[in-house]
Amino acid sequence: MTDVHPEHAQLQADRIYLGWQYILLHPDPGSPPKRPSPVEEQSSAAPPDTAEADLLRRERLQEDLLNRPVRHVRLFMLVLSVLILAAPVAGYLDWSFALLGLLATGGVAGICSYALLQGDRAVKYRVTEQRARDERQREERDKELFKAQEEHARRYREWQESKDRHDRQLAWYAVAVPDDLDRIDVAGGTLPGWSALITLLGATRLYSGGHLTVLDLSEGAIAKDLIELARKGGDDPLVWVLPVDLPKLDLGATLKPEAFADVLAQVVSVSEEHHTTRDLSFDNAILERVLEVLGENATISQVTAALRALAQVGDPRDDLKFGLITATQLERIGTLFGRGVSDRVVIERAWALESQLRKLETLGTEAVRLPPARLRVVSMDRQAGVFGNRVLGTYVATALTHILRQSPASDRPWYHTIIVAGADKLRGDVLDRLMDACETSRTGLVLTYRSLTPTVRERLGRGHAAVAFMRLGNAEDARVASQHVGTEHRLELAQLTETISESLPGLDGGYISTVSQMDDPKEDREEDRTDLVGDITASTEWGRTADKISEKERVLQRSREFLVEPHQLQQLPTTSVIVTDATPEGRRVRLADANPAILTFPKTTLGELDEVREAVLALDPKADDDGDGEPPPNLGPPPPRLDWRKGRQ
Repeated sequence: MTDVHPEHAQLQADRIYLGWQYILLHPDPGSPPKRPSPVEEQSSAAPPDTAEADLLRRERLQEDLLNRPVRHVRLFMLVLSVLILAAPVAGYLDWSFALLGLLATGGVAGICSYALLQGDRAVKYRVTEQRARDERQREERDKELFKAQEEHARRYREWQESKDRHDRQLAWYAVAVPDDLDRIDVAGGTLPGWSALITLLGATRLYSGGHLTVLDLSEGAIAKDLIELARKGGDDPLVWVLPVDLPKLDLGATLKPEAFADVLAQVVSVSEEHHTTRDLSFDNAILERVLEVLGENATISQVTAALRALAQVGDPRDDLKFGLITATQLERIGTLFGRGVSDRVVIERAWALESQLRKLETLGTEAVRLPPARLRVVSMDRQAGVFGNRVLGTYVATALTHILRQSPASDRPWYHTIIVAGADKLRGDVLDRLMDACETSRTGLVLTYRSLTPTVRERLGRGHAAVAFMRLGNAEDARVASQHVGTEHRLELAQLTETISESLPGLDGGYISTVSQMDDPKEDREEDRTDLVGDITASTEWGRTADKISEKERVLQRSREFLVEPHQLQQLPTTSVIVTDATPEGRRVRLADANPAILTFPKTTLGELDEVREAVLALDPKADDDGDGEPPPNLGPPPPRLDWRKGRQ
């Protein structure tokens, strides 16, 4: 049963890791819902006693206004009753008429008094009714408040669950391609971006028990962090810096004369723009005959001495004096091609061959037996000449090709991986032969191209290969890349990737040769640290800023989407990689961040997004009802250490 927790997941040997994909399957739910409070409602209303007193006052005032004429009539009747009563007493009116008047005025006054009493009762009744209505409204408000609080409690529980899912979810999923691919082509990119990608790819291949050879033609020391990481993991990488370490480079020393002649002919062709197949075969024929004269295990210096004799350049006695060639060999060389009109052609080609191959004269002159290493780096010194580096790079690539052609196919694809950084500096036929040799020997091959030249475009993604695009500065290159990927794809870019890209340090210094220090005592260093995450943090430039990056990750949870358009490809962050590969379901396009320090983040998993979803559903079908890929909270035992040595057997 697969364990997908980021701390538990393990690297898979049948996967080639190219970065991490940033996806938040659960959006941030935002702030919690606001709780309804009765205090706000009561604050806007008066206290109950004050409200009732105000109501009573208003009702009485209104009743007084309505009853004012009645009061006036009653008062008039009372005054009139007094006058009528005083009239018979004074003798002005008969008592019988006075009694009738008193009865009439008293009746009217009584009626008015009764009307006023009824008004007071009506006021009290209305106040009582209003009090009852207020009570009913208060009860309704209490019920509504209770319902609102229940609804708030439900919404808050839902918000808490969403918040927990958001805080607990994975953010970075591995972007990997299967090892049944023959090759990975990386187009575009900067030197820091290449450094990140090669550090990540190389570290994961070494950790999974494989072997790695890096041919760095970029002159930018892009594998420097990978070398330090391998040392921290307990390996002893071998680093050749050419041309300084050319005498100790024994690459190609075991090749047969036919293969050696083919390698040297390819090296010569690197300087000639219009070098045809006919010229290559002619050079190959000359070199084969020369090597036949020199015998087995001939060195480059012996070959150049023989070519000088064939081209009649210099004094052959000097070469005889230094033992580069014998008198018998000199005599045989003089009769190799006979005499006649072809002499001039042979002399010119021999001269051209000698002028190119003399840059390799020191090759293997001080070769020593080196201990086996799982990481080998061959780099061109940036202070050497451009043409000289092209010659050296072509020689190493061609020699590797012949060694692979003579090797049996590996039982495990990508067990040996070759990375060629700056492969656009090699001729197309050299690349073709290297691709074919890697395919037949099941050797993994990663080619990085700085620009999409016509030679690169013809070979980009050819065969069973994945293609990765990094930042493309040239507008035409960006247009070609956009057409290759497809402008309809919408990719999600993390703000963290953009922020880190803006603050990336440059690549300082260069490689330090290890083969030239093999006789020196080894420096004491920690070899018990086999934790890949800890080694990345301690020994790489990316890892040394992991704490700052992690802090930014907690803050920068935003991302943006963009379409794969040329202007967007020209503005990609340094470590961004657009990976395209073919699957049974169709071509897959993903945006990854190749920064190796992301592996140290707590929310990073070594599982791919689709695999994580399937694994969670296999563990608990109810754990992912919405198919979002969220792992359950408890997934097994404590995490094992990521051991470099694991799988070496």
